[in-house]
Amino acid sequence: MKDYDHYIIWLDYFNKSLSRGNGRKLKREFSVFDPSLEDLIDAAKSVGYEPPREDTNDHARYPRRPYVRSGYVMLPKKEKKSALIQSIAEKLIQKKNKNKILNH
Repeated sequence: MKDYDHYIIWLDYFNKSLSRGNGRKLKREFSVFDPSLEDLIDAAKSVGYEPPREDTNDHARYPRRPYVRSGYVMLPKKEKKSALIQSIAEKLIQKKNKNKILNH
């Protein structure tokens, strides 16, 4: 049954290695290579959402790429989806850059 009170935020929206036709929603400069579901959950938490475990799925397949497992987080509608995706992307980039600095 369709849920009209939540957005589905797919990992593929933020994957820098995908083309726009394969599901990336942002410019490459606002994307990261191979984000994980944990990265997405952490970014959603830092933006102010608390996604419960039952609202995440790491075995789902994004409709544009049904042959590859992706994953998603379901978040309540508080703002426009594009603004939500952009704010999550900023947090993902911050986290990846922080990890890059720590690993060097």
